[in-house]
Amino acid sequence: MRILITLFLSLFLAGQSWAASGNKDKGKTVYEKRCLMCHGVEGDGDGSAAERLNPPPRDFTAATYKYKTTYFDDAVPNDDDLYRMIKDGMPGTAMPGWADILSEQDMWDLVAYIKIFGEIEEEKPEKQVDYGTQVATSPESIAKGKKLFLDGDRCSECHGTEGKGDAIKKLKDDNGARTWPRNLTKPWTFRASNSPKDIYTRISGGIPSTQMPSFADPVSKKKLSIEDRWHVANYVASLGANGKVVDPANTVIKATRIDGGLPTTPEDEKWAQAPHTAFFLVPQIIDKQRFFKPTNDTISVKALYNGKSIVLQLEWDDRTKSIPGDDKAKSLSEAGLTPDGAAVQIPLSIPNDPNDPEIPYFLMGDAAHPVSLWRWGSGAKSKPQTVGLANAEGRGSVTERKPDEAGLTAKGSYANGTWRVVMTRSLKTKEAGKDLQISEGRFIPIAFQAWDGSNGEAGSKHTLTAWYWLQLEAPAGSGPILWAVIIALLILVAEIWWQRSANRRRMEEGS
Repeated sequence: MRILITLFLSLFLAGQSWAASGNKDKGKTVYEKRCLMCHGVEGDGDGSAAERLNPPPRDFTAATYKYKTTYFDDAVPNDDDLYRMIKDGMPGTAMPGWADILSEQDMWDLVAYIKIFGEIEEEKPEKQVDYGTQVATSPESIAKGKKLFLDGDRCSECHGTEGKGDAIKKLKDDNGARTWPRNLTKPWTFRASNSPKDIYTRISGGIPSTQMPSFADPVSKKKLSIEDRWHVANYVASLGANGKVVDPANTVIKATRIDGGLPTTPEDEKWAQAPHTAFFLVPQIIDKQRFFKPTNDTISVKALYNGKSIVLQLEWDDRTKSIPGDDKAKSLSEAGLTPDGAAVQIPLSIPNDPNDPEIPYFLMGDAAHPVSLWRWGSGAKSKPQTVGLANAEGRGSVTERKPDEAGLTAKGSYANGTWRVVMTRSLKTKEAGKDLQISEGRFIPIAFQAWDGSNGEAGSKHTLTAWYWLQLEAPAGSGPILWAVIIALLILVAEIWWQRSANRRRMEEGS
């Protein structure tokens, strides 16, 4: 047994020694080829692409690393921490994972070179995060974690009561860059995984240079014991089940047919009958006034219809409710507070010609394939929410229309970091040439746009989706039954005809 333990320790220590033995000269070559554009020649985060990135690239000269496993007051990271960030990347940022491109040795060489910028190549961390005994995830642990999360606004002060990051104050890091509390219901955006252990590490170590403190700090009034930190970690990990996850294979919004009136508010219980489909939002970087620093990243859609109209529910997480004229909204916003907004885009017609399957240009259509835009805006303190309708043949060719021409209405509500907007439009409109006439069964191209007014988004500065599909599903009951009745009647008629023909032949033969 001792031999096995000795062998294990030898291999482990050898691995640690090898991990820290990257070649800085070779690392420099890799850095200049792969990293310089963002992190800069001097490693100060001032590369040629830096101004278009949010968050900005890491300044290695400051030797401040946010995602580390060393003790909260020890600025020096483990080499493994740096290696992991290079290997896995950082979701929600421009930092990619390099495992598919660089060899393990290349990445260890980078670790050795990067440490030179902050003059920490000879320094070793003195103390590690204390994990104690991990508390297994359970309903009881999650309940305790939720209580600790909310008590005294310990975590909800920044992350919100539902963990969606709906800030109550404007946050900036030590360099003055705007930061946003993590939306904990979107674990795919966590910079160092969403496992309870990694969440525990962030709770214990904090995130240096940001407002995320260490809850292991003995002088903090909000200090938590090791056990309590595990409970909070288990609760935070559970919040991922509340997010609207994007499934890239799910590209069709299924509109469910219901009897009676359609819901007019996001809270209506009828929405439980409609499945949701989520899509990624990306910044608009094609047209002038290109936009590189979005805050909204996904949008979820539900659809219901009856014999007269269709209604869509658009839902997206937005940390701030942008209402111009509101002092609170102004305090949380960047310069130039504008209303929040959303838009639905569909074509004016769908070609029946299989030789012309083209859909419109994704950014407000084109002359050969115009689109209809359904718009909603959050309004201002002295102005109600707005509803707009327009036809477009490209961004430079937009014709505004009156919403009632298409029976278009829209209403939004904001709560706990989420906008829910209900848009209703008539299936058939008075002017067929100006609107797509919506019918069951067809696959209708559909796309979405969103604006975060607190992030300075207006005009062409917004996020958007690619084209997806909307389909009105025919009710499952009536069609099959009707066809079954018709077929049965045809069979009955055929049997009667055959029986009469047979009787006639027998009579003729008998005579």
